[in-house]
Amino acid sequence: MRLCTVTLLAAAVVGTTIPDGQTLTLNDIPYFLSGIPVSRFQYDLVDSPFPFSPSDGTGMVPLTVLSVNATTQLDSVLASFRHEDDVFQDAFLGAVYLASSHQGDNGLPMDDFMLTLQSVGMETLLAGPGVVAGPWVSANLTMGLSPGPYFVSQHTGQVFRAYRLYPDHNMAFVQATISDEKGGFMAFPAITENAMTKDVAVPSRLYSTPTREQPLAGLRVGVKDIFHIKGLRTSGGSRSYYFLYGRQNVTASSIQRLIDLGAVVVGKTGTVQFSTGDRPTADWVDFHCPFNPRGDGYQAPGGSSSGSGAAIASYEWLDLAVGSDTGGSVRFPAALQGVYGNRPSTGAISLDHVLPLSPLLDTAGMLARHSGLWARTVQSWYPNFERNYTSFPRQLLLADDGWDGAGMSPHAHHLLTRFADRLEGFLQVPRTLVNIQQRWRDTHASAPLELNHLLNETYAIITAVDQYNRLAKPLYADYASRYDGRRPFINPGPRYRWQWGQDRGGDAAYEVALRNMTIFREWWETLGFGRSDEASCSEALVVSMFSSGEVDYRDEYYESTVSPPFGWSTDYASVMAGAPEVVVPLGEIPYQSAITLHEEYLPVTAALQMARGCDHVLADLVAALGEKGILQSRLEAIVFLD
Repeated sequence: MRLCTVTLLAAAVVGTTIPDGQTLTLNDIPYFLSGIPVSRFQYDLVDSPFPFSPSDGTGMVPLTVLSVNATTQLDSVLASFRHEDDVFQDAFLGAVYLASSHQGDNGLPMDDFMLTLQSVGMETLLAGPGVVAGPWVSANLTMGLSPGPYFVSQHTGQVFRAYRLYPDHNMAFVQATISDEKGGFMAFPAITENAMTKDVAVPSRLYSTPTREQPLAGLRVGVKDIFHIKGLRTSGGSRSYYFLYGRQNVTASSIQRLIDLGAVVVGKTGTVQFSTGDRPTADWVDFHCPFNPRGDGYQAPGGSSSGSGAAIASYEWLDLAVGSDTGGSVRFPAALQGVYGNRPSTGAISLDHVLPLSPLLDTAGMLARHSGLWARTVQSWYPNFERNYTSFPRQLLLADDGWDGAGMSPHAHHLLTRFADRLEGFLQVPRTLVNIQQRWRDTHASAPLELNHLLNETYAIITAVDQYNRLAKPLYADYASRYDGRRPFINPGPRYRWQWGQDRGGDAAYEVALRNMTIFREWWETLGFGRSDEASCSEALVVSMFSSGEVDYRDEYYESTVSPPFGWSTDYASVMAGAPEVVVPLGEIPYQSAITLHEEYLPVTAALQMARGCDHVLADLVAALGEKGILQSRLEAIVFLD
């Protein structure tokens, strides 16, 4: 067993040092202790027989807090600690604080407890109120503690949470965070020595227990760096924005809701600048693009929620990642990295205190590796659009490209058609191939415009003008006021789009684009494929191919990547309609990597869409498909034999 200090951080303020915490290594596992104690022993610990002495230079002793009663089976409790928690290890059992869950419980089997704890290496037992006297140290805490691993100072008796440190090798995070123990957050202050990357500190899962009020208790979540969080800076992918506005004094209500539901924010994840459409090598100027862990590790991660997608695909220690989806910014990273990710119905949750692309189209989505966890989370998170229903949709519509296998590998087509077969069997309804643009023609015989003409510039105009008015103009003004009239640097993508929107007519063009979007939305909900239904909420389930395992190397150069997103594609249907859509992984297919010169694997995904407001029904369907094994929690490499 080894306990050593790696770093001790302090900040000088008017001649006084304020501890910012310290990093420790326990049995080759790195930990962080914040400078903020969560409790303190009232008993003088200096003379107690702790298993480690202050001579190691830290005076910090690993400690396990256990809550027991007369029926507690400690063997089972410790086994669950080891199974459920990646922060806990048996080295924390050298010193144990035993708290009775029933005050005055004199029926505790203390002899059995002692035998069990001594068999796992306990050397010092501290007993709290309600534990009968014996050959152990009686000690009271100033504040009660949840069961789990901690560190205690032998000098002061102060108790600190144990944070385990994990390296962010794929650069998914721009900032790691820890609790300020006052309901807010502070930037993780420790120094790490990884190549261009940071460590992320995660607290023990044992500190939280799910309840009806907090169903997400203890789940670790990364948050896209466009959501304000009190005590942290927001960058939006811009160094100018990050340094200009400093620490935020409010938390976005969507993130606060997650916190209120018990989730634990562990960091801010990287984003394409201001949620636009930058490509990795060409356009990421202010920050470095996160790495997609799939395939050879050098495929584009998608955007704009690039860091959230990379984080949830890369790290088992992370449970959830929040992104925003305006035109695909959650769904594309989910697809390219083989995880679950959605855009909800517009208005599903408030987006106050979030950097806007367009309030008309912006949504907050969730990424997860497991179908059931994704479904449970979004159902808890979205307070709006809850609807009762008695069945799943009675129409299964396969939309547009992909179902005939054109333009994709046979391996990808196999996965797609196999999924359609299983969906058909599960829903017990026949599938129907549909073409959205042909449906538009059939129901708009006298309309002067094709669908792809009506909506060709609609998304580009709405987002360019909205973001220029709501973000760019205030940013320019505030920056000029601070820096003697100077203008901040903006990445090529958003800079070009803002100017293009003004050149195309600004607010006047915006009104036309808004009218065109409204025309589509009304059509989709009446004559299109997004009609609601009293029994099933959504009349149809619309399924489309989203990614087919095609390579997209991040080191490719392009003549121009800053053009606004023109045209029509199936993935814009949910955007224009304000309807919920989730990308689900179907499997992986092989390809020959130009990077590794080996066979690697990339995800194949599909998108499921329902009528606006049917988010909870869609989540129930995904969970049910997961339970039946039609959707899987982890991607499986599919090997095809000739």
